[in-house]
Amino acid sequence: MSPEPAATTGAIPRVTLADVAALAGVSASTASLAFSGSGPVSDATKERVLAAASELGYAGPDPRARSLRRGRSGIVGVVLEERVRAAFLDPVKIQTLDGLTEGIAPLGAGLLLFTDSGDPDAPVSLDTAPVDAVVLIGCSPKFFRQVEALQRRGIPLVAIEGAPGGDIPEITIDNREATRLGAEHVRSLGHTDVATVTLPFEPTRRRGELTAEMESGATVDTAVERLRGARDVFPGIRVSVAGASSIEEGLEAARPLLADAATRPTAIIAQSDLLAAGVIQAAEELGLEVPRDLSVIGFDGIRVDGLQHDLTTLVQPSVAKGRAAGEAVVRMLSGEAASGTDFTSTLHVGDTTAPPRA
Repeated sequence: MSPEPAATTGAIPRVTLADVAALAGVSASTASLAFSGSGPVSDATKERVLAAASELGYAGPDPRARSLRRGRSGIVGVVLEERVRAAFLDPVKIQTLDGLTEGIAPLGAGLLLFTDSGDPDAPVSLDTAPVDAVVLIGCSPKFFRQVEALQRRGIPLVAIEGAPGGDIPEITIDNREATRLGAEHVRSLGHTDVATVTLPFEPTRRRGELTAEMESGATVDTAVERLRGARDVFPGIRVSVAGASSIEEGLEAARPLLADAATRPTAIIAQSDLLAAGVIQAAEELGLEVPRDLSVIGFDGIRVDGLQHDLTTLVQPSVAKGRAAGEAVVRMLSGEAASGTDFTSTLHVGDTTAPPRA
């Protein structure tokens, strides 16, 4: 009686680069160069290797093995201060990411997006993601937890605003000086009763009137510095804190400021253009005309969809900030020292500011 055939597990043998090289009649190193396109391999040899790979069902070298050989993942992490959807509704974030992509171009790396509310126990988080470097974008109240987590892992880090401290390169703008310039413009028009709508101050993103507790526990340097700039000109300025940089948050923060005609300010300084657009919307709800009844100034210099006004604002170089951060990442991964970069903003006077109504 002939022996029964051996039982099989049903597993499909894994095709390797060596198998492809053998079928194509070339060395394994030549086959590797044919796939990478980085070596002196003739077109005919490359076609023969690719044809052999197709015949064997071989998709190419495992990128994880390549990363191990290089000692890098080819990924730069980007931490955003809000949900990804919200970030992509903010032109400032989009411009910054565009600049960052330009800055890291020499690395040939990709971007992996995180949010500051990420779960450290998630399958991919700042505590576990295979990233070569990380860029923190925005004014997140949770900056310091992120910095600590990344420094524990020894990951090179660059911050776009946020004042992380230490030897971390920071890409900054003149938040205080720029806001003071905008406030001086408002004062020069004759306004004395002025309020401000700010970015969030601390991790819980509490809204409403700024309290001593909120201010003493502030962890968002951008919001703090812009408020200082406004107070340099208007020491007793009223403050309404928004929960994020968005039109909706600007609308909610402005409503209590404008509700009572007896105490209504004649001008509002908003800490972002999206907040300013929300302030204008709140004014229009009450039948107020901008700038006849209320002057509004923003910060960023972006185009806000649906806004019919040419907003008076402080224009910041968002693309250049992102590019500078990317260039700092490239230097750090090359073993070079990287320092921060300071940018300045310019005042654009549009049609949303005018002398107060007599």
